Amino acid sequence: MTARVDHAVVSGTFSLDGETHQVDNNVWVVGDDSECVVIDAPHDVDAIMALVGDRNLRAILLTHAHDDHCRVAPQLRERAVAPIMLHPDDRPLWELTHADHLWDVDLGDGFEIMIGGITLRAIHTPGHAPGAVCFHAPALGVLFSGDTLFQGGPGATGRSFSDEDVIVDSIRTRLLDLPEETVVHTGHGPDTTIGAEKAALGPA
Repeated sequence: MTARVDHAVVSGTFSLDGETHQVDNNVWVVGDDSECVVIDAPHDVDAIMALVGDRNLRAILLTHAHDDHCRVAPQLRERAVAPIMLHPDDRPLWELTHADHLWDVDLGDGFEIMIGGITLRAIHTPGHAPGAVCFHAPALGVLFSGDTLFQGGPGATGRSFSDEDVIVDSIRTRLLDLPEETVVHTGHGPDTTIGAEKAALGPA
């Protein structure tokens, strides 16, 4: 089987620091015809399961624990019998949404999972959130950046548990050395490339 990336956009809310906003989130599913992983679990279990189809869902990989990226992770875990994986530094954010239960597997920097004959590797990129990670799939030439890197630059900071200097350092030291043609699949909005964002960020 040949690994591929499936995509959907789901709508809901993001709440933090006493504010709530309407948001559209990207959902990414990586795998082949028999097995897959889901990257982030926002808003709508049925929409995510429609992408998964009749495949074996091996894992729910979370780029970070803002509620618009993890809100339906426990329901998805129950529906598909798949473990939730999250970087442990995001526990304070996770507990704002899911105070009564935890995720299943800690995602450390360099964590790898094989799916559909390819490898996804976690890259710890704090700044937008303490435990933010990106997932690199070299065989597909793609990076799943969550809210760390967007078309036009770094993800938002200025809220609780975020830091502008840290996110810029994460991008420059952890991501910009990837091949410039790497396609960046983001947590919200359109794709970009490493080369485009390297040019936009300028020298370190």
